[in-house]
Amino acid sequence: MTETDAPTTVRRGPGRPPSTHAQEAIRVAARRLFSAKSYGGVSVREVAAAAGVDPSLVIRHFGSKEALFLQTMTVDESFRGLVEGPLEELGRLILERLLTVRGGAAVSTYAALIGAIDRPEVRSYLEASADRHVVRPLAERLTGPDRHLRARLVATQVNGLLFDLRGRPDAGLAGRPTAEVLQVYARALQALIDDPTA
Repeated sequence: MTETDAPTTVRRGPGRPPSTHAQEAIRVAARRLFSAKSYGGVSVREVAAAAGVDPSLVIRHFGSKEALFLQTMTVDESFRGLVEGPLEELGRLILERLLTVRGGAAVSTYAALIGAIDRPEVRSYLEASADRHVVRPLAERLTGPDRHLRARLVATQVNGLLFDLRGRPDAGLAGRPTAEVLQVYARALQALIDDPTA
């Protein structure tokens, strides 16, 4: 094996993870810290300390704090496949997916993103994610007039629900029983999904 063929590993101090595990350690630490605090309340140095790596490794692997934030605080997994299923019961299905199976992760991640909404990159990411996972695939499936507008309004309703749930656990919708929220909110979503001319 020549010098150029040798695997690239970063020299590390005692107790620090090898470079092959450093990225994942940084991701886990960043996700936990950004979820617990705001974007502005977390520093690269703090993420590095929690991951057991040098701060320079955070920048080497992710480029910047903002890039790290956008790569770790993603709602794509929670939004993927959100609008799949029978149209006649899709309002209920969307909410069940958000409030039950995916709820905890979606709400805490969304809360962190909303906390950094003043950053143009974060705002663009949220808009693009909603468009990719909700608006476009739903508009293609809807029938009747104003399909794109109705799909956009469904995405707005989903964002509004996540926004309300991100607060204190005893406030807003977060303090209401899940079944009650599902029943009322599902009707509002379904009204947008159903063909108004049918």
